[in-house]
This record gives sequence, C-alpha cells and structure tokens, in this order.
Amino acid sequence: MHNYRKINSDVFYVGASDRRLALFENIYPIDRGVSYNSYLVMDEKTVLLDTVDHSVSREFLDNVEAVLSGRKLDYLIVNHMEPDHCSVIAELVIRYPELAIVGNAKTIQMIKQFYSFDVDSRAHVVKDGDSLSTGKHNFVFAFAPMVHWPEVMVSFDTTDGYLYSADAFGTFGALSGNLYADEVEFDREWLDDARRYYINIVGKYGVQVMNTLKKASSLPIKMILPLHGPIWREDLGYFIGKYTTWASYVPEDKGLLLVYSSIYGNTASAMDLLASMCAEKGIRNIHMYDASKTDCSVLVSECFRYSTIVFASPTYNAEIFPKMETLLLDLKAHAFQNRDVAVIENGTWALSSGRKMTELLSAMKNIRILEPSVSIKSSVKDGEREQLAVLADALAASVNKAE
Repeated sequence: MHNYRKINSDVFYVGASDRRLALFENIYPIDRGVSYNSYLVMDEKTVLLDTVDHSVSREFLDNVEAVLSGRKLDYLIVNHMEPDHCSVIAELVIRYPELAIVGNAKTIQMIKQFYSFDVDSRAHVVKDGDSLSTGKHNFVFAFAPMVHWPEVMVSFDTTDGYLYSADAFGTFGALSGNLYADEVEFDREWLDDARRYYINIVGKYGVQVMNTLKKASSLPIKMILPLHGPIWREDLGYFIGKYTTWASYVPEDKGLLLVYSSIYGNTASAMDLLASMCAEKGIRNIHMYDASKTDCSVLVSECFRYSTIVFASPTYNAEIFPKMETLLLDLKAHAFQNRDVAVIENGTWALSSGRKMTELLSAMKNIRILEPSVSIKSSVKDGEREQLAVLADALAASVNKAE
C-alpha cells in the first residue's frame, strides 16, 4: 500500500517512518521512533534522492512504484551511504536495471564495500560543484565531508531552490502525517530530539558543519529536505541558527546543569542541597540528572546545551563511578569544549574521583574548572556545606556572565 506525499507538482516524498525501532544505530534510544526520508523527482529523467532503511523498505518501494506509475527510474543520487539510507540500493538495481547511480568517488567505493553487483557499469561519478540536468531540474552537488561520514554530499536543485541536505538538519522522531516543521510545535515537540540527534550523531565535526553551513549560505534555499525528520519550508534561519550554535560549541542556553552519580544517595543529597543554594543565589534555569538513570545521549546533549555544569561522582573501585566516567569519555569523544564546569567528589576512605574527573575535563578544549572542587567524605557535614555554599557563589557568577 503506497503512502507518498506530493511536495510540489513533480517532487514527491516517498520515505516512511519506523516506530518499532528502540535504538537508533543500536545505541541511541528513540522513544518517538524515526523517519527515513527519500524524495523522487519526476522530470524528463526520473531522479530518486537516497533510499531508506530495510525496516521500511516495503513501504518505500511501494511509494516509488506508485509515483513512477510505469516509468523507469533513471537516476539514484546517493548523498549519504550509511545503511539507514542505502539499504535498498540492490533491490532498486534489480527492479530498475537501467538505473544510474550518482555519487562521488568515495560513495561509489562504499557501495562496492556494501554490495556485490556491478557498480562501475552504472556509476555516474561527480565532483564537488558538478551538476546534473534531468530536464527541467538541475542538481548541483556540494561535498560535505564528515557531516558525518567522509563521502557525504548535499544536492541543491537550482530550479526549485530545494536543498537535499543528507543527515544535516535531521532529527530523531517519526513523522505523524505532518510533513513540514511549520505544521508541528517544533520547539516543544521536536527541538530536544533535533539537538540530541545533532550532538550525538554529528556533534564531533563542528568545523566541518560550519564549512557546510558557509557553503549553504550562498545558495538561494527555499526548502531544506533532510533524511530524517520534518522538511523545512518556513523560518529556515531559525534551524540554521541552531546548527550554527551547536557547531560553534557555544552554549545554547544560559543555565546550570547538575549531573551526578550516587550509590546510596549521599552524593544525590549533596547535589539537591547545592541546587537549593544556587536557586537562592538567583539562578532560575537549573536542571539535574542522575547519570545512572538517564541515557548518556541525553546527558551529552544537555551538556552541549547549558553554559555551566557540575559533575558529581563517588569514588568507585578507586575510580570515577562507571556511569559518570562513560559520560565524560563520551563528551571528550564529541569534542566538548567552551564551558565552565565544577567537580564534586565523594568517598569514604580513598577519595580519587575528583582528581580523575578533573584530569579528563582538563584534557578538553577551553574547559574552565571552577573553584572550589568539593570533597565529601561519605555525607555532607558543616565543612562540606560551607564548601558547597562557596561553590554556589562561583556557579551563580558563571551563569550570570554567560551570554
């Protein structure tokens, strides 16, 4: 059963959504599912832009067949070769034997790594800045390496002003009838998933994203059509602005993030006390997470979001508590930088988590560690309470100076 959508008189959405998948890339929880977007242009030559994941291949193939309505498929443009967007290439080759595959040299090599059919005989290799005319439409290809794979490119249709943006400007979340970002409450319902998607999937490659945004800024874009999530046809500057902020590694929001691990509740109690002290200092945007309960992808996203962060961990086997260590290592892997942070450690007989957290954080770029670093021996006593009060002053000063 087909369920395609008409974007304009000759451009069609032929993707589909998956609400069964629990983990995207088998690591990131997606309670709201995910969409796999693909677009078909009906011109003198028919053009399909990217395919989908196997999980929605039946719906996708039905949509393509219905839109083609007996016509052959002439071109497949592969903007990104990750399997969630290329799993149906071999099936398309069987169904449409005259199909030409458009991609750059790295794309073609990756197709050979995934598939065993004769790729060279149908490869149409393009370079950065090349174009492809299909009749009315003209596609210009701009390379976007490491956003977030080395072969990634985006395709700009100069006829319609449509930017087919690969994984850029994507977001977690299945589509529920509304195809466009202006048809949903994006800030309330989608922004957290968009941020978590960007930070965890693409976030390490901020420099490369900024280079891509610079290229895009020179194009007369009327619509952004990503491979995941809703299409942007209005207020493009809003979402481009979000990407610019995220890619620049600057805080999106002025606020205080408290992240802790706690074995028996004493470290958690210390963070609750610190939160109250900070509120009394006038900080209004305070958010607290237990690293043992909250998925690391959420914590990484929140760390990129806020200006000032406290990490609190007990000493565990003379190390950082494992969940907190995982978070810090993940932040390092995602090139986390440009933040004020504070460290709180707890331990009963051999305090060492604070020193080890400080070492990890100090290895990251432009991380300013606030004083004092608070040490708690088992539970908060008067001395530790005084340290927390001094730290609350430092946190208030940090939040207040954040832009």
